[in-house]
Amino acid sequence: MILEWSETALEELAARYGQDARTWKLVSDSEGCGCAMNGVAALWLIEEPDTGDLQAGSNGVEVWYEKRHEVFFDERMRVSYDPSKRAFKLASDGQIYSNRLRLEDRRNKEE
Repeated sequence: MILEWSETALEELAARYGQDARTWKLVSDSEGCGCAMNGVAALWLIEEPDTGDLQAGSNGVEVWYEKRHEVFFDERMRVSYDPSKRAFKLASDGQIYSNRLRLEDRRNKEE
């Protein structure tokens, strides 16, 4: 799996989450959806990947994913940012996963 980030998207990541926001996890998040097959694409900012997570090819930041979520995504995708909508977009040549990709900071805030 490969995620290509636009320069604008990388700049917005740093602006929102800081320069140390370097490790992300791509998920098909089904929390609250009622069905594991109806997940919504999301990116979680994490401290470190879980055991067994796979690393995607990515420019600018590390992106990890669970093998079981691989079926929900294309082999090559792009993350862009639209300043007029203040929204990230996840797309591939075949589809748009989200025009308003949810990013969630899941790092442990305890010192």
